[in-house]
Amino acid sequence: MYRRITLSMLLLLLLALAVACTPAATPAPAAPTVAPEATTPPPAQAETVGGYQIPTIQEGKYNVAFVYVGPHDDGGWTQAHDQGRIYVQDNVADVHTAYVENVAEGADAEQVTRSLARKGFDVIFTTSFGFMDASEIVASEFPDVDIIHLTGFKANGENFGNLMGAMENMKYAAGMLAGARAKADGNPRLGYIATFPIPEELRLGNAFALGAQQTCPECTVDVRWIFTWHDPILEKEAASSMFDAGVQVVMTGADTPAPAEAAPEGKWGITYDYQYNCTNPRCLTSMYWNWGPVYARIVEESRAGTWKGGWEYFDSDTGGMGLSGFGEGEELMPGVASLPEADLALIRETYGKFLSGELNRFDVFKGPITDNQGNLVLAEGVSLEQADLDGFAQFGSECKTCMYWWNQNVTAELPSLE
Repeated sequence: MYRRITLSMLLLLLLALAVACTPAATPAPAAPTVAPEATTPPPAQAETVGGYQIPTIQEGKYNVAFVYVGPHDDGGWTQAHDQGRIYVQDNVADVHTAYVENVAEGADAEQVTRSLARKGFDVIFTTSFGFMDASEIVASEFPDVDIIHLTGFKANGENFGNLMGAMENMKYAAGMLAGARAKADGNPRLGYIATFPIPEELRLGNAFALGAQQTCPECTVDVRWIFTWHDPILEKEAASSMFDAGVQVVMTGADTPAPAEAAPEGKWGITYDYQYNCTNPRCLTSMYWNWGPVYARIVEESRAGTWKGGWEYFDSDTGGMGLSGFGEGEELMPGVASLPEADLALIRETYGKFLSGELNRFDVFKGPITDNQGNLVLAEGVSLEQADLDGFAQFGSECKTCMYWWNQNVTAELPSLE
């Protein structure tokens, strides 16, 4: 009896931490050198639905909800989104924001999103690829609620659309950095921790490989699939296995700083998603998102009635992404600062061109590109189209070239899509 009471009390305590509302700090839109401090306010009155606490709206405010696949302070993908939420809360007048975290993809996501719509939230951001079908269904049921889904490919032209940015640019620059480091260390082996076999993961892995090819033509890229977005133990094990197999630099597509934490002396990790997760001295850089200004614009458009659900894919010149250590006032990590100046100059030049718009995602995927089977993917001067960046023909995309291929320096086989 006492054991059941203790577990129940613990469950209630954990559930009470699942939703947070009004934040108390704002991340600077420009990239500062340290993480902003923030306090978590007490959650708004909420009801429990399917094990998740669903926050309530605030009358007289424009109410914005976020559905997270991981914990809001994961040090990666979800924390970057939560910093964007805080930016909206502090920079858009008369809004109320809330979130539900650790939401499982599939039926749970549909239940949570529907509950938020029933509560009266005006805008709902669903922030994982696996939330796509759930978002589409709920949007059809609540035509007055704007639902924005991240990283997918569906939209209805009205109240349901998708949102993504050209992180392939930052992965390309990070690949250049990894290649330069591996070349300087005399070990031309790189690694990539991939999550799920979706176009996004092959796109970003290929961008990394193409960047590495620029600074280290002899470099190869190994791939480990972990089939999860957030599992610090599994991600660290994958990184360790690659380091043990002889890889010099490991880059991740998942949510934790595991590659840098797993890197032994003389080897290196590259982290992802969150600007402030590259603190370990074995970390080279982090490819990060700056969602705040993007979210703030969409919320304002939604409130004005001008937002329409379509396919929005923003590029680096919006300020929506960056490469830590290369922003104004930022210091390079030790493993980067010691690189040959010629390599650093090339990386800085390329990064600057991405931020200015002189280079974009279509320049990353411009031929000649050959796959690791010896097939010509793109002829010289020919670029992929947006549908190619987003799609697999096997998933029903109308893409022409599509993204189901590995660059010639990737040693892995293509993942099964069944």
